[in-house]
Amino acid sequence: MSKVLVLGASGGIGSALAARFAAQGADVDRLSRSVDGFDVMDARSVATHLAGRGPYDRIVVATGALEIPGAAPEKTIRGLDPVAMADQFALNAIGPALVLSHAHDLLPRDRAAVMAVLSARVGSVGDNRIGGWISYRSAKAAVNQIVHTAAIELARTHCEAALVALHPGTVATAVAEKYLDRHPAVSPQQAAAHLIAVMDDLTAAQTGQFFDSSGAVVPW
Repeated sequence: MSKVLVLGASGGIGSALAARFAAQGADVDRLSRSVDGFDVMDARSVATHLAGRGPYDRIVVATGALEIPGAAPEKTIRGLDPVAMADQFALNAIGPALVLSHAHDLLPRDRAAVMAVLSARVGSVGDNRIGGWISYRSAKAAVNQIVHTAAIELARTHCEAALVALHPGTVATAVAEKYLDRHPAVSPQQAAAHLIAVMDDLTAAQTGQFFDSSGAVVPW
């Protein structure tokens, strides 16, 4: 039986991922801020909740938010709020980085494993054609760099592990509801199925990369 850890397991995508893994017969550990007090913006909380855990065959960092707290994405850089931007980096970049600082202790060294951080296509510098959303975009671009860098370091001790960033697509969650008229969306359950399928096909040779929910590489 595989062992799985889902961080952010009370959110729309996180809860769907945990349920999907469990339905496939995995032993699933769930952590979230609302249920367990797991706060990715607090280094002590991260260290305390992750201490003594693992090793896991799959770890998904499904924390994050588009609006923090209630601050909508800026339409242009003229709407930049430094506090809102700092909050975006704290939750969507620094939080996952704190989790990844424990990755060496959470993943096995003697077998294949996958650790995925949910990112977003809007964090792609190469794919940005329309501007806007500078704080959220920048935080997601930062977490992509964090994943890529951490993967290089992890490969030195965990040669069979893959650490990747994943774009789940536009998912019909409560957080994204007001933006759904702009893009076709999938349900959290569909997103979870797609993401797990991508993780199941990954090998250590693909560590440090950024993929969408179909398994296609997303440009940095």
